[in-house]
Formats: sequence, C-alpha cells, structure tokens
Amino acid sequence: MKLLREIKDKEYPQDESTLEIRKAARVVLFDEKDLIPLLFVSKLNYHKLPGGGIEDGEDVTMALLREVLEEVGSEIEVLGEVGKIIEYRSKWNLKQISYCFIGRALSKGVPSFTEEEAGQDFKLVWLSLDEAIFRVENDKPTSYEGSFIQQRDIVFLKKVKQLRRLNQ
Repeated sequence: MKLLREIKDKEYPQDESTLEIRKAARVVLFDEKDLIPLLFVSKLNYHKLPGGGIEDGEDVTMALLREVLEEVGSEIEVLGEVGKIIEYRSKWNLKQISYCFIGRALSKGVPSFTEEEAGQDFKLVWLSLDEAIFRVENDKPTSYEGSFIQQRDIVFLKKVKQLRRLNQ
C-alpha cells in the first residue's frame, strides 16, 4: 500500500526497535446519498474516520469490517485502497501504521461504542466529503492523540477527493 505521509512530533532515532507498533484499519465510507460517516469526539473536539486497531488473529480487512460495524453500525463493501500513514507519537513511544480504504455502506444500523468511546461522548455524523474535509480541517483538538488523528484523517479525506476526481 502506498505511503501517503509520515507524521512525527519529534525526530526519532534510526533504531525504531524500542517503539511499540500498532497497526490499524480505517475507511472513507460512502452511503447511497454519497455521505460519509465521521465520529465526532465531542469531549476532545475533533472528528475521526471510522476504524481502529487490528487485533491478534485478524487481518486488515477483518479488523476494518469489525470496527465499522462497531463504530458505525454498517456492513460494508471494500472498494479499494487509499494508502497508509505512519504516525510516530513520542509521548507514547508508539509507531502507528494506519491502512485506509474506500468503501460503500451496504447497511446502516446503530453504533455500539466501547466504554472509552462513550466516555469521550462519541457521536456519529454523516456528511458530504467536502463538509467532512471542512470539519476535520477546522477542528481544534484538545488532546495529544486528537492532533495526530486530525493530521492523519485530513490526508486520507483529501486523497479520496483526489481519487474520485480522477475517476470521474
């Protein structure tokens, strides 16, 4: 999968063997009205694409399907790859690799947020691609993690917009 960007809050040493590695799957998902879901993390003032960590025994697609069902309540069809972004979060000694896809919602249901997500007051919103880009660009995250998520997800959203223009 094509690397779209690396995001760092400081320079890392050449030896990354001390970093915890986390892999995650994310999606820009379109419904029948060409709207996409974003999760608004209202207590921390940012929006994010649906997706999350790949658990032991899962491949990227399995994780993506599970996460979207949990966070959006939708079954989906994966249409293609968008790209990957690597984040280096020094505060957590973490290297996170996010694999992003484009997909189509086959159904809509109700999210089943984790206790942590409910505690951060997650809200599901469906927006046009342009509105999603606008919201993510104009968010003012109040957390360390939120600032990384904002940078990551705006790259994914703009890449999808570029890909859709090329395919029209």
